[in-house]
Amino acid sequence: MDQASLIEQLKIERAPPVAPRRAALRWGAAVTLGVVAVGGAVFAWLPRAVPIRVAIAEPVADVSVGPSSILDASGYVVARRQATVSAKITGKVVMVGIEEGQQVERDQVIARLDDTNAQAMVAQARAQLEQSKANLVAVEVAYANALPTFQRNEQQFVRAVISAQTFDTAKASYDSARTSLGVARRAVEVAEASLKLAERNLDDTVVRAPFEGVVTVKAAQEGEMVSPMSAGGGFTRTGIGTIVDMASLEVEVDVSENFINRVAPEQPVTVKLNAYPDWSIPARVIAIIPTADRAKATVKVRVGFAADDARILPEMGARVAFHEAAGASGSPATRGSPAGRAVLVPKEAVQADGDTGVVFVVAGGRVERRAVRLGAQSGAGQVVLAGLTAGTRVAGGDLAALADGVRVRVEE
Repeated sequence: MDQASLIEQLKIERAPPVAPRRAALRWGAAVTLGVVAVGGAVFAWLPRAVPIRVAIAEPVADVSVGPSSILDASGYVVARRQATVSAKITGKVVMVGIEEGQQVERDQVIARLDDTNAQAMVAQARAQLEQSKANLVAVEVAYANALPTFQRNEQQFVRAVISAQTFDTAKASYDSARTSLGVARRAVEVAEASLKLAERNLDDTVVRAPFEGVVTVKAAQEGEMVSPMSAGGGFTRTGIGTIVDMASLEVEVDVSENFINRVAPEQPVTVKLNAYPDWSIPARVIAIIPTADRAKATVKVRVGFAADDARILPEMGARVAFHEAAGASGSPATRGSPAGRAVLVPKEAVQADGDTGVVFVVAGGRVERRAVRLGAQSGAGQVVLAGLTAGTRVAGGDLAALADGVRVRVEE
């Protein structure tokens, strides 16, 4: 093979050149697909907008917000009249006639103790009384016989018919009969008193309700021993049960001594129970206890409800808002009250927690979490005393899905 043929075999064949337009189209398609893929990934990664409804905070013009609060305090519902009822004597319980939640009347029988010994003591006292009365009759007969004998001897002694010795003997017999009559009469009185005491002990085996109320605790059961005194061994009950007069319920709150000057007797207040935070209960100040707690620097205040309600129970937690007394104006404690800046929003736009709450303000496609101070509720909505201004857009709907800075989408 010659040199020319070998050089021809070493040549590299190249593909024919591609038109520039087709290459550009391929590159453009690849870039577009990449951008779409990246955009889809970013869209999938970003949180979706939460659908909400928007309400406008309206100024309170024709909605009553109620009196403004000049002082807030917390306390507990207590009963001024309650009693742990026990027997007056020590004994074994044979009957308990109460259960928790039961309504009882005054003097209603709630328990009975074993009265076997008390019945025996009553029978013994009655027998002793009968014996004393019989002795009295015998002594009265002896006195009745001694009296005329003494009178006759006295007349004979005056006429010197009998001697002085005979007269002295007759007088001694008469004095003895008269003294015995007095002793017998006192013995009857003692026996009567003993019978009354035995009957009282028998009556003490019956335990009665001291006043009308509701049973909150049943402490004793049939067969147990009860005693009015504390039992060191731990096997003797000290009470049958606890009765509470529900008409005597009130709230006791501790007010800081720095603000006690804002509280006065008969001052109107509003009570909100922790169990019913949306229920505003009208009440008034009953009394300010005239002593301070040195450790807590507080003064105890008694607050009474305006009306009884079955939902109010002892030992419930409560928050008390003290209002300015009627007729007072311009006091330092109430000057600048937020009541004039109150706005009205829908109830579902507020996450309430007692006298405070949280709303979500809508701005720029996102929500901002904002703490507010709440007032009264009405059919028109929730009154916000502080934290919002009129015209503010607030979010409504599923507030549990919202947080500070979350993107939202407004739904009609």
